[in-house]
Amino acid sequence: MKIRTQLRSFTRREDGTILVFWAMALAMVLGLVALSFDIGRLAATQSELQSFADHVALTAAGELDGKSDSITRATAAAANLIADTQTFGSGSRALAGSADYTLDFYATLPASDASPLVLPSPNPSPPSPENAVYAQVIVNPKSVGFAFGSVISTFLGGGNLSPSTNAVAVAGFTQYACDVAPMMFCIPDPSFDASDPARVGDMIRLRSGGQGAAWGPGNFGFLQPSTLALDSTGACAGISGTGPQLSCILGAAGSITQCFPQKGVNTEPGQKVGITSAMNYRFDMFPNSTHGPGKEMNDPRFAPAPNVVKGIQPNGGGCGWQGQLDPTDAMALPRDTCFPGCAPYGNGSWDSATYETTNHPSVASGTLTGMTRYQTYLWELTNAGGFAIPPNSPVSNPILPSKTVETGRAQCSPWQSDPDRRVIIIAGVNCDPTQGGVSISGSATNVPVHQFVKMFITEPIVQNGSGGTTSLDIYAEIIGSAEVPGSNGTAGVIHDVVQLFR
Repeated sequence: MKIRTQLRSFTRREDGTILVFWAMALAMVLGLVALSFDIGRLAATQSELQSFADHVALTAAGELDGKSDSITRATAAAANLIADTQTFGSGSRALAGSADYTLDFYATLPASDASPLVLPSPNPSPPSPENAVYAQVIVNPKSVGFAFGSVISTFLGGGNLSPSTNAVAVAGFTQYACDVAPMMFCIPDPSFDASDPARVGDMIRLRSGGQGAAWGPGNFGFLQPSTLALDSTGACAGISGTGPQLSCILGAAGSITQCFPQKGVNTEPGQKVGITSAMNYRFDMFPNSTHGPGKEMNDPRFAPAPNVVKGIQPNGGGCGWQGQLDPTDAMALPRDTCFPGCAPYGNGSWDSATYETTNHPSVASGTLTGMTRYQTYLWELTNAGGFAIPPNSPVSNPILPSKTVETGRAQCSPWQSDPDRRVIIIAGVNCDPTQGGVSISGSATNVPVHQFVKMFITEPIVQNGSGGTTSLDIYAEIIGSAEVPGSNGTAGVIHDVVQLFR
């Protein structure tokens, strides 16, 4: 009886009840702390893998420049240049080389970010090296053993916990050419490289391509300047319409703050009103409509080059030009000796000896031998009149001897000191669809650029009426690739942009 009474009393007492709840709460808290430790290790592993994926994708994408070996270089760069470590997943180990990921290349991404992130791997339709733009990296899954989580799982009747995680990254490459002439031309073949020393000095006859028949090597057209808005403070600010914009951009000196993407430009036919006059401003040739106050002839934005030797007899002392070569007086820089038979692409061999004896008879024989025409043009500036702009006297400091009617200096408009006023940078495009190019017969969209080429205009642009049609002919000499910094390239013109997209 006494024992029964004591038991009944014990079950009714409330002393120490809080200890029971505290013990249960402590167990739960410790369990959550243990699980958070395991989850933190999983998150840390995923972060490590994502960082590795991002770096591999960016490194691979940085090589996708549209060249024939771009994918080969991208694969090698990803495997050889990036190394990382994982701390927890499957044990601490190094991450390096293609054994830890799969690498695929694509020409486009899904149209919407809402589409699945992971594209097919391996890519069922891999692009050609010339068209590859995006690199996708999928890191192989890594497992992370849960220490405390496995104890709890076992206590509840389960097994060890070892979840896995991986990472995916997609990076892309875009190249922009800024402040270049909005022009394109058809290259002779897919192996064309303006940076090749064997190409430097070669002449090209660029002839405007028309609508209808497919364009071939040497045909040129224009790029739509509306690709990006013109600078509101630039030389062509406020000028609307594709035609007027093109005329202004092609005639203006200095930066136009216009950029074109290498992977896709929009082209237009080569027949544009006013293009010939605009291009020839750099030669001090201004038609009557450009004279007078506020006109191009008196506007420093359209100033001629400091050297305008062109072998054309001026019409008296005025600014009209007869348009006739006068080799007995002065001589224009000659075309390649193989022209016209080898046109549109020459071999760089030109008659420097005759040019030297005609225009510079007092120099030592052979002074110009071995020079390109562009080098000769610069030599004339350095060794004759110099680069300085005489105040209000565009005819002083002559480049050619006094015996000549032509002085080599502008006679109509004060010139600018930049010798590259007669240099243009234009887009070289593969127009042969049988060799991986794009067929062009006028306007075209999203055309990939093979290479941006730096050229020196050797003589005024003329209209050619052969074959019953009127076209434009531009004779220019290859200086080099604008994509290669240095003596033959132009720093700051080409901008490579590599970024993560996903």
